[in-house]
Amino acid sequence: MSRQEAKPPVWQIVGYKNSGKTTLVCSLVERLAAKGIRTAVIKHDAHDFDIDHTGTDSYRHRKSGAGAVALVSSRRTAVIEETETGLDELIGRFSGYDMILVEGFKQAEYPKLVMVRSQEDHALAAQITSVTAVVSWLADDVMKGSIELPPGSVPVFGVNDTGRIMEWLLHHVSMAPRNELK
Repeated sequence: MSRQEAKPPVWQIVGYKNSGKTTLVCSLVERLAAKGIRTAVIKHDAHDFDIDHTGTDSYRHRKSGAGAVALVSSRRTAVIEETETGLDELIGRFSGYDMILVEGFKQAEYPKLVMVRSQEDHALAAQITSVTAVVSWLADDVMKGSIELPPGSVPVFGVNDTGRIMEWLLHHVSMAPRNELK
């Protein structure tokens, strides 16, 4: 299977609110981009967000009843649909990228990095599936090197250790050999 036909690896970054998910995702994307790795991001928002604002043409299109609106320029495309789209469908839309980072969607079955900001957050790591690593704000977690999870343990990274996290992700992806990555 060629790289163009292969599905990009998907990594989830999960954690409670204000655990540093977006900061980690942005740092990883920046580092991956510097290596020439095209990365797509899918973010779950538990709130009813709105990226379109009163007075714009696209806002008027939506308010007049359009089920979908696409805005296209020479540099970017945005599609606003009046429906929830499933994670797997979104991942399929981004199949042309080298890697996909998913922020949230805790119940999905992709490999996860769990953000731990406080001792109470450890419970999340034990409650969800497919946990492959923990990113912790707690020095004790990082010193121990692991948090016990059934059936064993997973690596623990410090919250500011984004270089090591990126290298670990690249080492553990089920994609084409590393030398094919830019």
